[in-house]
Amino acid sequence: MTRAYWVTGLALVAAGCAIGPGGHRPGTTLPPAYRSPDALADSLRPLYDSLAMSRDSMASRKRDTSASRRDADAQATTRVDFTLSDTAANVTWFDILQDTVLKQLVLEAIDNNRDVRVAVATIQEYQSDLGQATSQLFPQFSANGQSGREKTVFGPTFIIPASNYLEATANVQWELDFWGRLRNTRTAARQDLLSQEESRRSVVLSLVGNVATGYLQLRELDLELDVARRTLASRQETFRLASERLSRGYISELDVRQFQGDVGDAASAVASYEKQVAQQENRLSLLLGQVSGPIPRGRPLNDVLAAVDLPVGMPSSLLDRRPDVRQSEAQFRAATARVGAAIDARLPKVTITGDWGFESFSEKRYFPNDQFTAAYNNTYSIYAGISVPILDFGNLAHAQHAAEARAVEARYSYERTVLTAMQDVNNYIAEVRQDRQQVVALQTEVQALRIAYQLSKDRYDAGYSPYLDVLTAERSLFTAEQALITAQAQALVGVVDLYQSLGGGWPLPGKKEAGGRTTAP
Repeated sequence: MTRAYWVTGLALVAAGCAIGPGGHRPGTTLPPAYRSPDALADSLRPLYDSLAMSRDSMASRKRDTSASRRDADAQATTRVDFTLSDTAANVTWFDILQDTVLKQLVLEAIDNNRDVRVAVATIQEYQSDLGQATSQLFPQFSANGQSGREKTVFGPTFIIPASNYLEATANVQWELDFWGRLRNTRTAARQDLLSQEESRRSVVLSLVGNVATGYLQLRELDLELDVARRTLASRQETFRLASERLSRGYISELDVRQFQGDVGDAASAVASYEKQVAQQENRLSLLLGQVSGPIPRGRPLNDVLAAVDLPVGMPSSLLDRRPDVRQSEAQFRAATARVGAAIDARLPKVTITGDWGFESFSEKRYFPNDQFTAAYNNTYSIYAGISVPILDFGNLAHAQHAAEARAVEARYSYERTVLTAMQDVNNYIAEVRQDRQQVVALQTEVQALRIAYQLSKDRYDAGYSPYLDVLTAERSLFTAEQALITAQAQALVGVVDLYQSLGGGWPLPGKKEAGGRTTAP
């Protein structure tokens, strides 16, 4: 083959362009902003602000020193002020939930969680698939060799003497990718890999959200257990004082029995919360990939809540941040590339094959004159071939139609994923807004009931009211405190859910993907 032939062939290969539809992102119309609260809900904001102001003014008028101290303790578990920023920012989880212990738990979960390890192993599998698809673009070389001894006999008289045989050849096969079938196959493999990377990112994002939510629920149970223990201690003291008053004839046994029942009720609540704390620690241990055991605690729940400043951003950022949207986009691109490969498969296939080597039929001529490349030992061949599909009874045509149908499916799946993402974000934005208002309202309720409880206790000690008033006020306060703690935890869980729905950032330093985007789990 002349040099001109090779130059012409390589020029044709270089000039060849992939035939098939382009894998561009599907056009999706997004609104300029997320859904705003309706007019009625927004009109109630002054009411919640007034409740907070009224609560603060009531606290400033408190005179009783012990009541003020208890109120200060309660403020440590009820304070909440967080806002929703209107500016987009690629902040990390640690900037949203500022708790060093939570940070350490999340990093431990990412290192040890088995689901994450499975996702990483799957990525390695798809990386190998991409390497295989890329290798098909280049010539495939192989080496062959055989050695033996042969003797031929034709009848009783004609005998060819035995001789030794040795052959060693190198072969090459190369499909010239004129129409882009191999390049489309490689593009599809690359998009499959990107899809799996987004799947891993989705697994990590879900894991981070589950660890954060589980940790917040554990801190919620800690607060509820603390309230139950304080209530138990208070009721035990009340029962002790009542028993002394009964011995002196100041009250009846009926009152004492009511006090004793209250102690049993509070003790039951303490036992229930202790059980739930242990079970929640076991669930977190599983997420961390470790044997069940105690979980360390970090900042108080209210401090984490007070530090929240969540950027919401614009809807278009969903397309670049949410792993499920990016995964769906990669799947669409892969399906589109496979359409091109199916079209190219119906076109002529051009290949180049050849081999070069050495052979000998006699032992003394294996290495004549110590020259391995003696002229009479060399063998070579080179062929250019073309294969044109003529009649396959619709096999390739049906394969193309199936690929086109899968591309249409992938497109609609992408559009559905984007719409679902928008729905998730709008739902969680509404949830976070209303959770905040609920916390403010419950703070006011707890503040008022705490004052009412102290007043009823003072009146009972002075002999102006029955103990039933004290019992009713205490039970109402206990219920309200539990509701407030639950609302606080739910507000933070809502923040976690919202940040997940926004494709919350956890950027991996230094890791870039195609297009210059930073890969974040």
